[in-house]
Amino acid sequence: MTKEFTVPPVVFPSGGVNPTVGNINQRRVPTAPFQPSRPPSSSAIPFMSFDIGSAASSSGSFGGTISTSGASGSASFDDEEPLLDELGIHPDQIWHKTRSILNPFRVNPTAHKDSDLSGPIFLYLSLCLFQLLAGKIQFGVILGWIVVSSIFLYIVFNMLAGRNGNLDLHTCTSVVGYCMLPVVILSAASLFIPQGSSIPRYVMAGVFVVWATRSCTNLMVAIADGGEEHRGLIAYACFLIYTLFSLLVIF
Repeated sequence: MTKEFTVPPVVFPSGGVNPTVGNINQRRVPTAPFQPSRPPSSSAIPFMSFDIGSAASSSGSFGGTISTSGASGSASFDDEEPLLDELGIHPDQIWHKTRSILNPFRVNPTAHKDSDLSGPIFLYLSLCLFQLLAGKIQFGVILGWIVVSSIFLYIVFNMLAGRNGNLDLHTCTSVVGYCMLPVVILSAASLFIPQGSSIPRYVMAGVFVVWATRSCTNLMVAIADGGEEHRGLIAYACFLIYTLFSLLVIF
């Protein structure tokens, strides 16, 4: 026995196209990405504007301004002093003072009238470097001894000179530092002497100590007033100072 089912009639729209199928097959139109709003063309800063034409039109005026400032900047740099002169480091003056110490019999006191600490610091670092090559790390010891020695010689000289003494601590430190040159040469020469030969070390150390003592004494007496009559005592103080530094090199 066959059953019959009643199917309701299907009504299509007037266009004859199924709306569901039409919505599926319909493509979305791509939209443009977000674009920031353009500022007005009368902006004072052209590189902040997105209008290429306005930036190109104003590039000529800004180019002239940049070139002018560059020219003035180069002119100002040409007028400035060298960096070493601004720091108070004069290589010619340092070499002139160092060369005056090389001859202990003819020390030039006029070169040491203008005291500085650049040369003594260079000699201090050189001595520390040669001691480091010998296997001795004595940076702090040498620096401390230089400071104490300068203060010691400054006090001794002014006590001996009395009211006539006009030696200041800066000049005293400069002279003591420059007269360290013989000790620096001793430290460099001791690198090539065998450790077992003690007598040549002592003889060479004595020669360099006398050299440094004579140079420092002559400079102290010539630069400051009131030390001529106490030359022997000043020489003894200088001898003690440079003997201590030579002992660091020997031992």
